[in-house]
Amino acid sequence: MGVFDFLFGKGKGKSGGSPKKGLKRVTVAKRFELSGRTGQGSMSKVYRAYDRELGRNVCLKLLDKAKTKKFEERFVGLKKPHEGEICMALRHDNIVRTYEHGITEQGEPYLVMEWVEGLGLNYLVETRAPQLKGNRINFMSQLCDAVQYMHSNKWLHRDICPRNVMVDKEGVLKLIDFGLTIPYTPQFCVPGNRTGTPDILAPEIISRKSTDHRVDLFALGVTGYEVFTGQLPWERSVSSEETFRRRLNSKPRTAKELNPQLDDPLSNLLLRSIAREPSERFPSATAFKEALAKLDKQDY
Repeated sequence: MGVFDFLFGKGKGKSGGSPKKGLKRVTVAKRFELSGRTGQGSMSKVYRAYDRELGRNVCLKLLDKAKTKKFEERFVGLKKPHEGEICMALRHDNIVRTYEHGITEQGEPYLVMEWVEGLGLNYLVETRAPQLKGNRINFMSQLCDAVQYMHSNKWLHRDICPRNVMVDKEGVLKLIDFGLTIPYTPQFCVPGNRTGTPDILAPEIISRKSTDHRVDLFALGVTGYEVFTGQLPWERSVSSEETFRRRLNSKPRTAKELNPQLDDPLSNLLLRSIAREPSERFPSATAFKEALAKLDKQDY
């Protein structure tokens, strides 16, 4: 039985929706010693914790049960695996490792993940941290590897952005947060689902067209803009709808315009990565990485 057979419950009557029976149940206060919240998403709270059962520091993610249920109900009629099931199937050096998932006594889905001792890529970008100097191509190449792994294993991340990337003390990048991840199958790529971070949504998502892996590649390109320039291709707007209008009707700023220290080959590469037409973008994350590797200048 393949991973998709397991996740989608072929032969076992499993389907998406409310948490399945038989999942491990825990009492958070009994098992974990919480040492502080490290983040909060729209559907979850994230803590650094000592796991008394595993005997190590971990990242504990608690999902809001009502918001998670509401999100998963968007996929009515489809066998969407839960975030914990997806994370347990992912095994790559540039993807955060998940040890287990289950349900708390309060009915909240939880995930126990490796604790990454490091900083968010968004923090490095926003503070112009010295860790970025000379490592931008390296970091983007690692992110390309993570994205390619996901696509090769039939997943779409759907929320690739600096906020969802960690860089550890050794400079190893980890893609995190798979709350919006969906199977890369035709049923999940039909028009209509606009879910995601407005700043990185591809034009075809905004226009409610059919999608494929190139929505992740667009988000990868936007992330590249932030890594190399500290800014987005389009100016931010306080309104999501205005952000979407600019995405569809205005040309993006060139990376060299935002950062004159960049040369033309890199600026043109980044511009291609966010092309309005999916067919004009890089065909894969590996192709994006290979283009970065061919640049004469590698010390950004």
